[in-house]
Amino acid sequence: MSNPVQLIAMHGWCGDSRSWDPWLPSWQQQGWTCSCGERGYGRLPPQQPTWGTTAGTKVVIAHSLGPHLLRPEVLAAADAVVLLTSFARFVPEGRAGRSVAAALGGMAAQLRGPEPERMLKSFLVQVAAPAPADLLQASPAAEPLSAAGLELLQQDLELIAQSTSLPAGFPPHAKVLLLEAGSDQIVDPAARQELQRALPRADVLSFSAAGHGLIGTPTIAMVNAWIAALLQS
Repeated sequence: MSNPVQLIAMHGWCGDSRSWDPWLPSWQQQGWTCSCGERGYGRLPPQQPTWGTTAGTKVVIAHSLGPHLLRPEVLAAADAVVLLTSFARFVPEGRAGRSVAAALGGMAAQLRGPEPERMLKSFLVQVAAPAPADLLQASPAAEPLSAAGLELLQQDLELIAQSTSLPAGFPPHAKVLLLEAGSDQIVDPAARQELQRALPRADVLSFSAAGHGLIGTPTIAMVNAWIAALLQS
């Protein structure tokens, strides 16, 4: 291939690298390589993704909190970035932000409580909605969590609450694709709008009936087609 593609894929909060299992066959078929990041909330060991030494187009694909979990130098090297139901500032300013901040505070309290798994499973119901939660990929929330995993979830929940801008290292000249869900119960509409304002030249795909998990959408085919078009430009 004259212009090979290197992909770095990063899951979001309460997810893990198995999120990308449905994507891998199509990437392998096209000869694209992928390094999948793993935060290590559950039984899978932590893994920070890195670029290989092969020349070619470097593409980051990240869901929700994912871009904020990448090392700045890794994100900065990307030629293109695909953000799946993501955000720059998670807690909007004004009245909407107060309710979002209160919800995050409640989640943090439950993480420190006796049954954190119950809260995490409730969170996944919201991620999947309006689709059933059993259609989501495997998640650490369905497995026993260690004290270290719970601590990581707590740290990253604070990171979500404190996010006020694009993550450090975001490449200013990269091609960007935003995928948004009109029925997203996780990312507030005001936060979605702020992300578009922060990336005014981005291409945007909106699925009005989809939720945060983008279940039931042709996301994989559409993202792959967008990447393929980059190679022709």
